[in-house]
Amino acid sequence: MSTLTATPETSETTPAAPARPAYRVTGRRVLASEWAKLWSLRSTWITLGLGLLFLVAFGVIAASHYKSNLDSGRHLDRDFASATAVSLSLFGTNFAQLALGVLGVLVTAGEYSTGMIRSTLAAVPRRLPVLWSKAAVYGLVALVVATVGAFAAFLVGSRIVSGTPAAMGLGHAGVVRSLLGAGLYLGLVGVIGTALGALLRSVAGGISVLVGALMLVPGLVSLLPTSWQGHIAPYLPSHAGESIFALTHDSTTLSPGGGLVVFLGWTALALAGAAYRLLRSDV
Repeated sequence: MSTLTATPETSETTPAAPARPAYRVTGRRVLASEWAKLWSLRSTWITLGLGLLFLVAFGVIAASHYKSNLDSGRHLDRDFASATAVSLSLFGTNFAQLALGVLGVLVTAGEYSTGMIRSTLAAVPRRLPVLWSKAAVYGLVALVVATVGAFAAFLVGSRIVSGTPAAMGLGHAGVVRSLLGAGLYLGLVGVIGTALGALLRSVAGGISVLVGALMLVPGLVSLLPTSWQGHIAPYLPSHAGESIFALTHDSTTLSPGGGLVVFLGWTALALAGAAYRLLRSDV
């Protein structure tokens, strides 16, 4: 006797794995990525702290020097003879611009030094959103830090020079505009540093060009004939930037609006150069 055993056929259908959502590169995500990368660097905290310290400390030192000379009856230097609480408080702007500009260079050129830029551009193949996001994120951070530092330096410095010819308050005409202008100028310096880092792809090269443009070129222009200086000096990046936050102006300087337009032009030129190289050359 033979036994026939029927084995039922089982048809198992493996459920399809859910499709992985396609990764979309959006402006918001690129900004969030650059924001996270900026604050993950130790150099960010150190350099921003130095920029804030330079702005406040040198402003307080200048105000204290002015007050001590005035109280002791000593002759004031030419730079301090017509000083105001605003000019004394913003004395550290030239030092703060170096710290904030150098950090801007590090934001972009640092990725080229470590090779991380390859991963960044692999995630964002269109490239230009990376540059815009780096410039926007760091420019905003530098703007906020510089504005806070400018107002802090003025609030302390104005108390030091209270009762002197340089005394001023926030209610005086042009004071708030000057303090906001100083913050805007330093924020744009940070953007220029970011653009130079992307353009030159070298930390040393970017810092050298930044320092040369802001500090060395004005000294060289001062060696030119006087008739030439009047046509060149006001349009240099540093002089145009100073006119943004200067409390008073004369025939040799630009107006605040004119200085802002010229400095924005220099910023746009640096960004345009960085964008062109980013599109045209490999990383």
